[in-house]
Amino acid sequence: MPFPLNPPTPCFFYFSLTSILLIVSHLGYITSIAVDDNNSTIIGAIIDANSRKGKEEITAIKIAVDKFNNNSKNHKLSLIFQNFTGELYRAALTAEELIKENKVQVIVGMDTWQQAALAAEIGNQAQVPVLSLAASASVRPSRQLGRPTLIQMGSNVSEQIRGISAIVHSYHWRRVIAIYEDDAYGGNAEMLTLLSEALQRVGSEIEYHLSLPPISSLSDPRGAVHQELLKLLSTQSRVFIVLQSSLPTATHLFQEARRMDFMGKDSAWIITDSISSFLDSMDTSVISYMEGALGIKSYHSKSNRPFQEFSTQFQKIFTSEYPEEDNAQPGIHALRAYDSIAVITRALERLAGDTNTPKMLLKNILLSDFSGLSGTINFSNSNSLPFIIINIVGKGYTELDFWTQDLDNPFSREGGDKNSGRNTTGILEGPVIWPGYLKRVPKGWEMPTVAKPLKIGIPANATFKNYVKVDEAQIEPEKKYTGFCIDIFRELVKILEQNYSLPYRFIPFFGTYDELVDCVYNKTYDAVVGDVTILATRSKKVEFTVPYAESGLVIVQATSEEPHKAWMFLKPFTWETWVVTGALLIYTMFIVWVLEYQSNNPAFRGPWKSQLGTALWFTFSSLFFAHRETIRSNITRVVIVVWLFVVFVLTSSYTASLSSMLTVQRLEPNVTDIEWLKATRSVVGCNGAAFMREFLENVFNFDGAHIKNISNQNQYHGEFQSGNISAAVLGLPHAKIFTSLFCKNYTAGQPLNRFGGLGFAFQKGSPLATDVSEAILTISEKRILKELEDKWFPRSAECSATENDELSLQNFWALYLLCGATSTLCFILFFLRLLFDFKHHQASRSDAGPSDESVWRKTVQLVHFFHSGQTEIPNERPSNLSPRLTGDEWSTPRWSTVSPSEAPEPPEAPESPEASPPTATMNSRVRRPSDEHESPETPPPTATVDLIETSC
Repeated sequence: MPFPLNPPTPCFFYFSLTSILLIVSHLGYITSIAVDDNNSTIIGAIIDANSRKGKEEITAIKIAVDKFNNNSKNHKLSLIFQNFTGELYRAALTAEELIKENKVQVIVGMDTWQQAALAAEIGNQAQVPVLSLAASASVRPSRQLGRPTLIQMGSNVSEQIRGISAIVHSYHWRRVIAIYEDDAYGGNAEMLTLLSEALQRVGSEIEYHLSLPPISSLSDPRGAVHQELLKLLSTQSRVFIVLQSSLPTATHLFQEARRMDFMGKDSAWIITDSISSFLDSMDTSVISYMEGALGIKSYHSKSNRPFQEFSTQFQKIFTSEYPEEDNAQPGIHALRAYDSIAVITRALERLAGDTNTPKMLLKNILLSDFSGLSGTINFSNSNSLPFIIINIVGKGYTELDFWTQDLDNPFSREGGDKNSGRNTTGILEGPVIWPGYLKRVPKGWEMPTVAKPLKIGIPANATFKNYVKVDEAQIEPEKKYTGFCIDIFRELVKILEQNYSLPYRFIPFFGTYDELVDCVYNKTYDAVVGDVTILATRSKKVEFTVPYAESGLVIVQATSEEPHKAWMFLKPFTWETWVVTGALLIYTMFIVWVLEYQSNNPAFRGPWKSQLGTALWFTFSSLFFAHRETIRSNITRVVIVVWLFVVFVLTSSYTASLSSMLTVQRLEPNVTDIEWLKATRSVVGCNGAAFMREFLENVFNFDGAHIKNISNQNQYHGEFQSGNISAAVLGLPHAKIFTSLFCKNYTAGQPLNRFGGLGFAFQKGSPLATDVSEAILTISEKRILKELEDKWFPRSAECSATENDELSLQNFWALYLLCGATSTLCFILFFLRLLFDFKHHQASRSDAGPSDESVWRKTVQLVHFFHSGQTEIPNERPSNLSPRLTGDEWSTPRWSTVSPSEAPEPPEAPESPEASPPTATMNSRVRRPSDEHESPETPPPTATVDLIETSC
């Protein structure tokens, strides 16, 4: 007898329902229609149903499948959803399960590119197409990477990165910080590489990259993000680029960044499509934390009819299925999911009567070319979708410019194809609302504040104090820190403060200049102000401004003190030339005298001494074309013509040669060049700068033992005077200072080489370097820089006069001495003759009686004697004498004085004119030899004394 059947208990029903739910949860959501397998295509979807992105994609796919099934009578679609939230490696297992167990013919979905790549490995084996909705970081299409079945529906990250680099270049930001959410599988490495390469092409670089842990692995996401952001306090850059992040992580990131003032003034934020794609569906309270950020967003039109119809249907279904979501607007992810089904349906329609195989389906999918809701769908190359630059403002965003992918002009207002002839620009047109409502473009750098001023290192032990001087005895900064460089920087700050405040603090540094530059490189100081030379090695570590002064290495040496400088007037000719010229002068004099003497020229006759003097004077005066004697002989004229031509050539050559010597005299160096210093093993002094010693030793191969370090500019003069150094190798600006102080003693040669000049150093990427460079150009154009140079580098009083244009007594004192000595000697001879005649006159008066006169009376008588014309220069012919006097009458003249009362009556005029004696204009008589023996008792003259000439 059979046992009676017991009614089912409630526990049985509960167990059965739970089992069914578990089976459904494991197998996924299955949509199937009872049709023939040949007329049905099964689509597998691997989607995270718990995320906002997954919810949008599921809703959009359902709408697309229902639309196709409702319109198609011969072919239907079946959907199998797999809720994928597991580890990355499970993507391959899920795809294998769908292909082998569920017999899917195409797979769509995947949240990340790594998941899609693993699923495509399984799809390649079964020739099942895999349509990825995730963004790709690769530049090349997937089929070129060994995954022919992987089809990219999402945007290409590489194109977004090029857009980011264009924005960075547009605002001249030199350093950025990259932020991304780590997926624990190294999937962000390729994005970082692409970003670094793109930034390098525009002259920028990544200063720091911050990796945030996956949000799913954090128990306290807010605290974890806060700890990671603390690492950015040591960085200078304030340009943050969020490469990739999930929506929950991005929410915590911007909330903490605003609390920590990373979104304050002079900060800039740029987000990619991984965040901006959710702006249409994101909670408005979350968007407000991102205010001021720029973003790159996939563009799709919202005004066409297909989108509006889809949006209406999407919001209705999404609101009913996910009432917990605040915003039901469809985003780009929903549009791509809808277009992925459209790609499949269009490929199925092209199959017509062909066999529906995965291989044929893949082939027709790759031929897709149509305009979908998300944009143009074309797989011939990488799926390039349009991007637009947005600015998050308030609880929404504004669209700025389109990204054209044109390297020269990457932005456009109109959008569309880059070859459409639209107006493109190289910068964003804006207007842009920046973080903190800054009205100017952010510097993208941690700008100094009163609480945290700019730390500026200055060389405290500079060799030349004119550039930088630190007076520790002073307290006030205006007096404690002085110098040419300090004044320049203060003038620059005045210009910069017209745009923003720049608090700063000088910090003396007692090391070398290279060590000071390293302090900027390791961020101990923010900048260096001083006479720092711009070098290639230093430019790799710091950012230099434009130079405010030129620089280079020059040799400074003592000027030559030539003992023969006073006889420089002899140097234009060699001694042989002088000897030959003198001999030619004497010979010409002799020829002229002989020829003119024979021609009875009265100018060349007379006593022998007179003839010799006339001939010599005539020949010598012809050197200056000052001769006045008359030439009678034509033969003499020929000689004189030739002689005058020779004189013209000699005087012209002498003048030119002497002028040239006087011009280049001060430019002649004692030291030939650096090779001469090396060959003579001379010791040179330098200011001890490391780069200067290395340059001398490595470039010029100078022996380091012969280089002496000198730490103070005042020591150079003493080292030169003591002979410890033969020359000094200084920087060009320093050499100018030294030679201006000692212009009489030292000269500087031509620069041995040129450096980049003197400039101020800032940290790499600092926008202050560019601003300061512009300010340096401004003060240079306004002559402020020239005024500061005149203030700190004035020429000494002895250097103010120009010496090359004027001839001093030092050059010609020998000539002046010769001329003066000759004149003095002639005057002495004349004065001695005067004294002799006066003594003889006084002796003749003393014969008449004793004379006891004082010195003063004798002096007065001497002056009266000279004034009365009682003496003449010997051998000078009186003007009243006849030119027919014989030579004997000129040879031994004697002079005496007589009284007019003693003068005899003039004899009667002889009958013959030849016998008449010479006449004179003064009362005189010709004394005979017997007259010399007249009695000494003859009384002295009592009237005017006349000059009487007697002859032997």
